[in-house]
Amino acid sequence: MAANPKIRVLVSAYQCGVGMGSVSQIGWEWYSRLSGSCQVTLLTHIRNRPALTEAGAPLEGSEVIYIDTEWFAGPLYRFAAWCFPRSEHPKFLIASLDFFVYDWIAVRQMRKQIKAGRPFDVVHAVTPVSPLAATRLYKLGLPLVLGPWNGGLASPSTFPEIMKAESKWLYPIRNVGRVFDRLIGSTRNAAMILTATQATFDAIPKPYQAKCQSLLENGVNLDLFTPAPYPPAPSDTKPLQIVFVGRLLPFKGVGMLLEAVKALDFPACVTIVGEGSERLHLENITAELGLGDKVRFTGNLPLNEISPIMQQAHVFCLPSVRESGGAVLLEAMAVARPVIAVDFGGPAEIVDAGVGVKLPATGKAAVVQGLIEALADVREHPQRWQVFGEEGRRRVENHYSWAAKIATAIGFYRQLLEATS
Repeated sequence: MAANPKIRVLVSAYQCGVGMGSVSQIGWEWYSRLSGSCQVTLLTHIRNRPALTEAGAPLEGSEVIYIDTEWFAGPLYRFAAWCFPRSEHPKFLIASLDFFVYDWIAVRQMRKQIKAGRPFDVVHAVTPVSPLAATRLYKLGLPLVLGPWNGGLASPSTFPEIMKAESKWLYPIRNVGRVFDRLIGSTRNAAMILTATQATFDAIPKPYQAKCQSLLENGVNLDLFTPAPYPPAPSDTKPLQIVFVGRLLPFKGVGMLLEAVKALDFPACVTIVGEGSERLHLENITAELGLGDKVRFTGNLPLNEISPIMQQAHVFCLPSVRESGGAVLLEAMAVARPVIAVDFGGPAEIVDAGVGVKLPATGKAAVVQGLIEALADVREHPQRWQVFGEEGRRRVENHYSWAAKIATAIGFYRQLLEATS
């Protein structure tokens, strides 16, 4: 017998696929990268089949099992979109109820396969990445790893005008997830819970916090996000290049960035990559502020086109006021670019004075003023900001690459298997 035989992992990734959004990309990274080191069976929703097939799934040495709940998920999503056409989070919360139907069917189907003699060593539920995603997969009788989860973040009280547009009143419904968890027994019966942030750890019931291990839910593909020389210093003839990448939603704070750029007394250009319900509103603001020749909206772009745009920037800016994670900050750091973010949520744990600037989360006026001052500092001291970018790249290589994450996860699997042997 081999000293370290391949671990047989049943990976549940409700969201999984290339080019289908950040969480789906996380599901794909877990599946594709684990398949190189483990014997992987992927459980995923049937809506992911076209993207997975196009990406080459099932990958060599792996298997994909699709769970079909479209009879429930389709009408539910259309109802959520009708109720909240502009707010992404309420729409997501309602549509997420489909996960519990998916999970019930998945457990039922895999029970039959295990009873028929199908062997697995460990079960890992990788998406959704929210603690709301209470699962019954522990009923398969195997060690269950949950996460990395990222959630438990409170809504900021200092940005009422922004959070109102995000239907903040619906956020307490997230507490229903704790009720589901108690009823279903997800955290109670898990062997290990991977938590991405301090807020996530704090949201885990205290009796189960001893099961937690820290691991960021996001990782960086270092083959896509490669470092590049810093651009020539900004001047009167070379505008300061600013890049934002993300969904165009109210809480992302892009309007504050536009206000800050308007107030600058030197040339600056902003590239906004992404799509969302706020795009038309932001385009209107751009026109009203007279920034039409300084702001470019690209819409959604594939990952391989985002890295070159980041490489052209002097600074990457994420003025989001409620960001649980911050994967895009890591991607910007991976291309050796300095970052600016708000001191709240996930970005507060990623950004420090070694890689960029954190803006005070005390209100809209403070963020706008902080942006103005930080952007002016980039222009005045470009060499210092270049050093920030170089340090960011070092950190990503050492701590945030997908290769490092997968190696850590496999170590966790072996730890669990040794404990149960």
